[in-house]
Amino acid sequence: MTEIRTGNQPVTQITIVDSEPDKQTEALSVMTERARFMARQPGFISISLHRSLDGRRIVNYVQWQNRDLLRSAHQSPEFRKEWGHFDQLTDEIDPNLYEVAQVIDSGQ
Repeated sequence: MTEIRTGNQPVTQITIVDSEPDKQTEALSVMTERARFMARQPGFISISLHRSLDGRRIVNYVQWQNRDLLRSAHQSPEFRKEWGHFDQLTDEIDPNLYEVAQVIDSGQ
């Protein structure tokens, strides 16, 4: 279950992937397969994939128990095996780690 909260929290990686509209569906398919692999790795909490309505971006929201386990999963040969093909589907990949600064929901 995705946890969005301040304080003692899991590591969050948000990756923005740019692609041409005619390649977004295929790029999302590769990312979905990778997400299924990641879901079986130690430290996994959740992955959410979002696609922009203009067809140009995919946002990958990942939560992991800690940085070391996330890094280990990313370095796995199985995760990287489609990397060359994925690069052909994308224009830019921008991953960054984040911490939650504020959470405001309908109950506040």
